[in-house]
Amino acid sequence: MIANIRRTGALACAMILAAAGHAAVASAKDGQGPDLRKVLRYAFEVAETSMDPQKVSDVYSNIVNNAQFDSPLRYDYLARPTKLVPNVTVGMPEFTDNYRTLTFKIRPGIYFAPHEVFGGKKRELTAEDYVYTIKRLFDPKLSAPLLAEVEGYIVGSDEMMKRVRKANKMDYDTPLEGLKALDRYTVQIKLNDPKPNWIYNLADCRVSCAVAREVVEKYGEDIGSNPVGTGAYRIAFWKRSSKMVFEPNPNFREEYFSGEPAADDKEGQEILARLKGRRLPMVGKVEVYIIEERQPRFLAFQNVEHDLLWIVPEDFANLVMPNNKLAPGLEKQGIRLSQIAALDITYAVFNMNDPLVGGYSPDKVALRRAISLAYKTHDEIAIIRKGQAIPAHTPYSPGVIGYDPNFKTSANEYNPAKAKALLDMYGYVDRDGDGYREMPDGKPLVLQHHTSPTARDQQFDELWKRSMDEIGLKININKGKWPDHLKASNAGKLMMWQLGGSASSPDASGTLLNLYGPTAGFKGNRAFFKLPAYDEAYEKAEQLPHSPERTRLYQEMARLMVAYAPWKINTHRIISDLYYPHVIGFRRPMVQSQNWWRFIDIDLELRKKYVTQ
Repeated sequence: MIANIRRTGALACAMILAAAGHAAVASAKDGQGPDLRKVLRYAFEVAETSMDPQKVSDVYSNIVNNAQFDSPLRYDYLARPTKLVPNVTVGMPEFTDNYRTLTFKIRPGIYFAPHEVFGGKKRELTAEDYVYTIKRLFDPKLSAPLLAEVEGYIVGSDEMMKRVRKANKMDYDTPLEGLKALDRYTVQIKLNDPKPNWIYNLADCRVSCAVAREVVEKYGEDIGSNPVGTGAYRIAFWKRSSKMVFEPNPNFREEYFSGEPAADDKEGQEILARLKGRRLPMVGKVEVYIIEERQPRFLAFQNVEHDLLWIVPEDFANLVMPNNKLAPGLEKQGIRLSQIAALDITYAVFNMNDPLVGGYSPDKVALRRAISLAYKTHDEIAIIRKGQAIPAHTPYSPGVIGYDPNFKTSANEYNPAKAKALLDMYGYVDRDGDGYREMPDGKPLVLQHHTSPTARDQQFDELWKRSMDEIGLKININKGKWPDHLKASNAGKLMMWQLGGSASSPDASGTLLNLYGPTAGFKGNRAFFKLPAYDEAYEKAEQLPHSPERTRLYQEMARLMVAYAPWKINTHRIISDLYYPHVIGFRRPMVQSQNWWRFIDIDLELRKKYVTQ
């Protein structure tokens, strides 16, 4: 089906350019609509996995899916801190019955991108599309990563899942009591228990980006290669893991730039003043390249082949932004630097089901804690990340709701002497004199760590090797592509894996969910961590609005994570981007998976100063 996308997508793009190009260019000169002369070019460091919004779990696929599909809500592009706003809804959803019932109404006149399955007619977005979309998370054929956000929460979902699992098939026509279309445009969601944070799912593409049932049924399991949504852009060309080209959705609704930056937010106010009232989207084409290696990605920007450097490689931090200030040479060229403290976490995952590193007995906990104590997080920050990160103390990041800057844990304690003492105490000793410890029963002890085949990951591999050598633990590094590791992780086949996660909502609960027992495996809990005390604290916290009591429960979960060590949390990253001044209105979203393409403009006259078009 990929080949078909390339052919039909390219043809569709050509037809749009031919039939609508003149009008689009003309209207854009008046500040209304996409100008097909304007192209945004930049690169991802990781390949996309799928264009099925309910199938993916990675940030990069979420970004492209957010461009093509619509969740009911989104985050205000300019507001800091983050703020939920309507995307396709009439006003904000209403919570009633003590946060158990949520109702929202869709704006009439929103249409899917043209597709042959619609028989030449414009296909309107309706409430039934959101009911169908959320039901997809229950489909066993999908293995939806966000199943944990609906199973057990939506009224009737437990009974539905029993039927679905028994039949190994989803019946989409069977009513679900807690998920209904009250009329053509109104959706009602009923929850078993109070869950104030559930509203964030209405801004998470993996839960609620609307797909059309007829498109899914046409393509079946290949729906991820044939995206059709109501978003601002649609795919025009796709060479997997290499290049994606997006064009404006000709059916995109009438929408205009707006936002609510704080009064003292100079950057936000400047963007609002320049773009307010402009019809969206403004850019006529977006080209996204997959360039895993950092130097080629940096050179593409330096040579003005790309307009934006999405995440400055840490290797170049001292060159590009010494002391976190843009280098004078780059500043002289007019290049801009954008920096944010990311709502993210980097960590190493231990598979709690693995016979070597997994388990909850004192000896297994001691092994994981010793590994954590020996890992040189300070070297990761100083040497590999070039100071572009801070040590993590909790499994959620500064800036999210529920974070307390005064709360600290021992998560990033570096103490190889204590690590050695723990290993000695529980019988992990070197019996054969080769410099490496064996298991307490004398069997070999070899850690299997999984990474990607990039020059940057080679630095992490060497750091892990040095750290483990210091306490006498042998570690093997297993190279593989991200999608392959993801599949193996879903199946519980990876012993150790280093990851980075961006918050999918501005609340700490989103990250803490990834250690909740019922989410084990593909649902997000890749450590397969199952601890009753943790689960009980999580369930209590989920029923509370933001409050000191909920924050206390978050902190209790953080302590349990440190005590049992299913993760070795490492850092919170500082994310820096570079862009040329002809990219107007760029502002990295705080929730990284949100798409921003429709909110920027390209100044063609300014661009001429940097490259001949």
